Amino acid sequence: MVFDENKLDGIKESLKEWEDSTVSKAISKFPERKETFKTNSDIEINRLYTPLDLQEWDYDEKLGFPGQYPFTRGVQPTMYRGRLWTMRQYAGFGTAVESNKRYKYLLEQGQTGLSVAFDLPTQIGYDSDHPLSEGEVGKVGVAIDSLKDMEILFDGIPLDKVSTSMTINAPASVLLAMYIAVAEKQGVSKDKLRGTIQNDILKEYIARGTYIFPPKASMRLITNIFEYCSKEVPKWNTISISGYHIREAGATAIQEVAFTLADGIAYVEAAIEAGLDVDDFAPRLSFFFNAHNNLLEEVAKFRAARRLWAKIMKERFKAKNEKSMMLKFHTQTAGSTLTAQQPDNNIVRVAIQTLAAVLGGTQSLHTNSRDEALALPTEESVRIALRTQQIVAYESGVADTIDPLAGSYYIESLTDRIEKEAMEYIKKIDELGGAASAIEKGYIQKEIQDSAYKYQMEVESGEKIVVGVNKFQIEEKTHKDILRVDPEVERVQRENLVKLRKERNNEEVNNKLEALRQAAKDSSVNLMPYILDSVKTYATLGEICDVLREVFGEYEQSIIL
Repeated sequence: MVFDENKLDGIKESLKEWEDSTVSKAISKFPERKETFKTNSDIEINRLYTPLDLQEWDYDEKLGFPGQYPFTRGVQPTMYRGRLWTMRQYAGFGTAVESNKRYKYLLEQGQTGLSVAFDLPTQIGYDSDHPLSEGEVGKVGVAIDSLKDMEILFDGIPLDKVSTSMTINAPASVLLAMYIAVAEKQGVSKDKLRGTIQNDILKEYIARGTYIFPPKASMRLITNIFEYCSKEVPKWNTISISGYHIREAGATAIQEVAFTLADGIAYVEAAIEAGLDVDDFAPRLSFFFNAHNNLLEEVAKFRAARRLWAKIMKERFKAKNEKSMMLKFHTQTAGSTLTAQQPDNNIVRVAIQTLAAVLGGTQSLHTNSRDEALALPTEESVRIALRTQQIVAYESGVADTIDPLAGSYYIESLTDRIEKEAMEYIKKIDELGGAASAIEKGYIQKEIQDSAYKYQMEVESGEKIVVGVNKFQIEEKTHKDILRVDPEVERVQRENLVKLRKERNNEEVNNKLEALRQAAKDSSVNLMPYILDSVKTYATLGEICDVLREVFGEYEQSIIL
């Protein structure tokens, strides 16, 4: 206990006296704004927090020290006093040439890591000349059809000097293989590569929809990557288990923690089932979270997630290596909070969300640009977003001490509450047979849908205020200064594909694709070497994915009413 019982009794009496006298007088003159105040997760917020809210609270059990179990206070012993988080702006649009220019610009402006956005056809394993790609090429990210595009994308960027995150899921093995092949062409060995592939297919079935293969085949590809990278690409983070998209779909902070960690449990179980030792792959697992506007709830969320994952890995999976227990995560500010109305307000929202991520102990961060509710960001907007991180890092002082909000009665109480309620969700998911089974039964999707509906109703009724949307509106002119992707991009990509298929050794391509096809039929075979061989012949993303489609089939989402 933090306080002895006599002191707690004294605080209890003093609190009652304060409420009966000072507070009641104040309320009689100036009533509070609401009858009840709640976080976005529907947790009721007390008027005041005191030691009474932490009666059974033990410092060593709940907090400990940074860099030590249960990692509530951070995964590094000195956190940002040693090294700031990686400023990793998510970027990519049009062709590889255009995106390469944007990456070089961001690196010149002080960005410390790359984060690649791929266009929709790439995300679902189609080449740019596929009929389903029409109208989508280069729109929401960069179009990557083959190793040739990947070579252009990273031209002049030394892959042994920069870490790269790639937001890719179903075709993650193919894009990782392309990245490895580009590095080899640069003379950079696999063991020097640093970065992350998102590779989290379960959340695609839950919230996002860019899946290709059925769950069993998808899990095989993921565990193949775990195994391959543990031996060949040891510094690579083999999966980024993503709560971000779960939150974007309408989940609360508690649901974001619960469903993300439940997915993490499923990946660990799948890897162990495939014969891998937990301490061989778990140190390279990483996570990806959202940062929303409710500053203190978000800080508590990050701390609770870290502590809960440490307990799960130690107690449930018997991990021995402390690195297996560390929840390392990237954060992106909340796209769903950006408004098309008064877009400059988004700069302030992103600043608050940046503070939440930093105070919560993130390892890397992307800050959204003010105009992303309207279009892909302009160069100026991207610079403001990056400068937001830099101002927090170098001017705010919050990075100068570790876990500065620790010990706050409210923060610690909220951290405990989020951990407890997230664990209750995880137990429920376990009862349903695990994350994959809970997804198949529609449980997770329904929980998110109900939460999203409730929030929208509160906005529409005015119970929740969104500045510039349902309050403080102004007359606005049409926004002219927005980035538009030239339709010419699609024509260029298609022409380049025709040229590539003429110039490459097609006999070699067919041989390597056939070898991949045969390997895919044997579930005991690791497919990464076969995918890498195919990529090196300039087989396209679509050709490789089509081979796997032939063998694995395609997933069709069940309709849940």
